[in-house]
Amino acid sequence: MGIKMKSQCFNPYLPSWEYIPDGEPYVFNGRVYVYGSHDRADGWVFCLNDYVCWSAPVDDLSNWRYEGVIYKKTDDPLNTDGRMCLYAPDVTVGPDGRYYLYYVLDKVSVVSVAVCDTPAGHYRFYGYVRYPDGIRLGEREGDEPQFDPGLLTEGEVTYLYTGFCGHGDASRTGAMVTMLEPDMLTVREAPLVIVPGGCYGKGTGFEGHEFFEAPSIRKKGDTYYFIYSSIAMNELCYATSKSPTNGFEYGGVIISNCDLHIDSYKPGDKHAYPAGNNHGSIVEINDIWYIFYHRMTNGTWFSRQGCMERISIQENGIIPQVEMTSLGGNPKPLEGYGEYPAYIACNLFHTSGEDCPTITQDGGDGDTEPGYIAGITDSAVIGFKYFSFNGVKWKNRIPSVTILTRGYCNGVFEIKTSSDGACLGSISVESTNIWTVFGTEALIPEGIHALYFIYKGTGSPSLLSFVLE
Repeated sequence: MGIKMKSQCFNPYLPSWEYIPDGEPYVFNGRVYVYGSHDRADGWVFCLNDYVCWSAPVDDLSNWRYEGVIYKKTDDPLNTDGRMCLYAPDVTVGPDGRYYLYYVLDKVSVVSVAVCDTPAGHYRFYGYVRYPDGIRLGEREGDEPQFDPGLLTEGEVTYLYTGFCGHGDASRTGAMVTMLEPDMLTVREAPLVIVPGGCYGKGTGFEGHEFFEAPSIRKKGDTYYFIYSSIAMNELCYATSKSPTNGFEYGGVIISNCDLHIDSYKPGDKHAYPAGNNHGSIVEINDIWYIFYHRMTNGTWFSRQGCMERISIQENGIIPQVEMTSLGGNPKPLEGYGEYPAYIACNLFHTSGEDCPTITQDGGDGDTEPGYIAGITDSAVIGFKYFSFNGVKWKNRIPSVTILTRGYCNGVFEIKTSSDGACLGSISVESTNIWTVFGTEALIPEGIHALYFIYKGTGSPSLLSFVLE
């Protein structure tokens, strides 16, 4: 069965077998480039692979191109044996027009820098961020450890944002900004704390959403947007200021990778997807703003996939929180007909509160096997958002829905447009060792709807795809 992926965009926006979390998106010369760390499908810790880059034309966010490995973990002189991992990076264009890649290895607290003449060529090691006396940032007495660099270059000055504030760790005060000289390495002004960590949020306006990790910076007009992962971990928040180095005020949550706080289709405190850490940023593509973030897969925190959602930045600078969807960069709801892969599900939970289903794949890391949903048991809910059933041609008959499943099971998948809504049709399934088609007629109403499959029965089927026709 051919997966429908040519003209529409989905989440995750990259192939189902690719794991690029911590996404930092930029537009260079008419293409969107995404830089991130690189997990494995079968990873046992974060960020095991080398840095790779993907890009897409700004006018076709379904057409992502693999740019290859841009930097190997062994390229850093501190890591020639490869025992350390490349944590979340960021890229900025320096005053000389070259592209600078900043990162931190997982066992040291200094910021490394690599450089390239093009956005997605092979970056070569350039040096470590250091004070004028040669001491590396993060190693001078009184320095806090460096982590998760985020960059913004304006004129001759580059602003380096870093930090990690673990729960209850009073030795970490918050997110920091360090000003760099035009050589991209030398500290011009020592670090300043701009957003408080968990132990220092009282009375600041950041209470409950203090800085945890994942600092990123963007600018719209005269306003700086500081995007970060809060102590809740699942959410990306933002703070705004008219200055890149001070005066940041809490703005709100942009996205949660379990849809926490979203109460439009569920209680606001209910998770609609397995929660985990989060990291990403915002970018403007063809006059539309997006948030890039990541989600958990394979039943672990160590196989994260990049997703994106449209956002709106209001005239007063506020960014309302958006739902997780299946749409990715799609400019409109998905067509209400055709075949869709199951791995684009944006809601995975159990009505009974049991363990959630999980998105996974066959084979090992790097195998181009399509993703599917496993771990489906009685009362599991699988949701996709959103489809347009307006004007769909059903040829004077009741539409059908078919699914491709395998596994030992005996039950039905109920079809609904909301997780607690009326059943529009039931697909009976039974045990099978190979991917097998089952289907039914379904009275899907016209309009724009979510689509939910809710399993009722014994055993644990897996779901590869579904067809609306």
